Amino acid sequence: MKWGIHIGYFLILTVILILVNAIANQWNGHVDLTDDKRFSLTQPTKDLLTELREPIYVVIFLEGEFPAGFTRLQNSTIDLLERYQSYAPQIIYEFVNPSEGSLEDINARRQELSKDGILPLTLSIGEGDQLTRKIIYPYAIFSLGSRQVIVNLLEKDVPGIPEEVVLNNSVSLLEYKFSNAIQKLTLDKKQNIVFTEGHGELERRQTARFETLLRQYYNTGRMNLDSTYWINPEIDLVVVAKPRTAFDQRDQFLLDQYIMNGGSVMWLIDQMNVNVDSIGRNQLYIPTVYESGLEDLWFKYGFRIQPNLVLDLESSRIPQVVGTAGGEPQYELFKWPYHVLSFPLTNHPIAKNLGRVNLLFPSTIDTIKTPTPVEKHILLQSSPYTRYQLSPVRLTFQILQEDLRAELFNKEPQPLAVLLEGEFESAFKNRVGQDMLSVLQDIGVPFKEKSLRTQQLVVSDGDIANNVLNVKEQSFYPLGYNKFEGKTYSANETFLLNAVEYMLDEKAILTARSKEVKLRLLDTIKARGERTTWRAINIGLPIVLLLLFGVLYRVIRRRKYGAV
Repeated sequence: MKWGIHIGYFLILTVILILVNAIANQWNGHVDLTDDKRFSLTQPTKDLLTELREPIYVVIFLEGEFPAGFTRLQNSTIDLLERYQSYAPQIIYEFVNPSEGSLEDINARRQELSKDGILPLTLSIGEGDQLTRKIIYPYAIFSLGSRQVIVNLLEKDVPGIPEEVVLNNSVSLLEYKFSNAIQKLTLDKKQNIVFTEGHGELERRQTARFETLLRQYYNTGRMNLDSTYWINPEIDLVVVAKPRTAFDQRDQFLLDQYIMNGGSVMWLIDQMNVNVDSIGRNQLYIPTVYESGLEDLWFKYGFRIQPNLVLDLESSRIPQVVGTAGGEPQYELFKWPYHVLSFPLTNHPIAKNLGRVNLLFPSTIDTIKTPTPVEKHILLQSSPYTRYQLSPVRLTFQILQEDLRAELFNKEPQPLAVLLEGEFESAFKNRVGQDMLSVLQDIGVPFKEKSLRTQQLVVSDGDIANNVLNVKEQSFYPLGYNKFEGKTYSANETFLLNAVEYMLDEKAILTARSKEVKLRLLDTIKARGERTTWRAINIGLPIVLLLLFGVLYRVIRRRKYGAV
């Protein structure tokens, strides 16, 4: 009888295990108990993956033995791809070590990778008294058919930021980078971006780098507002880059109605007519204010660019002659407070985890209350060591010979780049002329007083999109290249590309950039001071507990069986 009961229990347990296993194979998931949700995908990523129909192949070159920080990046990449596969089995990945094989194979492989811009990183690893060098490739290639997107797993190094923070930022941005790559591979058609002409804007050769980067995933073109009666709504983004002559009322009306119909605009504006060369030529220079004619539009949309120049102790440097040697002038680099190094402190996905953005002669941007709901996000601002000079201002290099005392830079941080999102009211509401209405009637388009939900970005430095020409190689330096310091502020380029992507991103994939994996660093000083205590706890406590268990067991056993 007892055996029958035991067999019955066994059969029931077996059936339960089989059912649980079947259910687990059919439906799988996990519970993320971390406060920063590091093991959860954002909803836009989930939506993107569930819509996949074709296989996407991923090759990751981060294979081999690495220091702890890169091992964490490697493990995080594996974990993320496994989570992707749980939503989309079409994701097929493999890890490859480019440094495996014969010397001839390795060199050939490295040369092939360099053609795609995949360049190695050399790590110096200390092992005892020896220092060894290891070449790694922190890259992944996402492929769909003949198309591919190359992803750099490692965030760009930012001066002054520890390596462990850079690696942690890299882990935080993995989901955004992978989802972004998949989205680019699966786009049915490219969106359209147009740069305006006819008002002294930056020329093609000046925005060549920016447009080249955009053309990888977007269609780009130029448009002279004087030659059109209507900005086609199929244009997804209009870029107004450093206009230096005024927009007449007709051109203002075209831009206004484009925005009212849901169009997005990127305003890259120099408010003051000034550059370093003009000061050098004249020794003393009084810049004028550009009269763009757009001020009424901007005020109605919720912002105003002040006619001033921002100075910041956090700035890049320019050369000045400090003497001569052998008849040749000797130069030294000095901080030039008009070339502001803005460090984004926002969690907005456009600017989160960016390095310093170098802005040349920026002005203050004020935000204004609007009759319609418009959200204003300050993306870039000056440091707490700031001041500004109102027009008219006398500019000389004399300031470089003075002591830049912190107490003189006593203004609060000034907004230098602002994103506006919402429904904008037309600047021509209650004042549209009959000639304007007749133009709209001729093309069968109604006048709109209020926009669909859309975005506008304003940056108070038009030269953020201006590339420096490499005369020797007849090519263009990356955006953010500082010819005086001979270095590139790569965040300039990333900032603009992020902004374009955010403004055109219908699936909101860029929101994954806001994801934060908190870095819990070990307090090395405290750990060193309490080393003996914790060693004693970790080693001694288990032994003590084991002995106590042994004694307790013997006491219980003796009481139970002692009388037998």
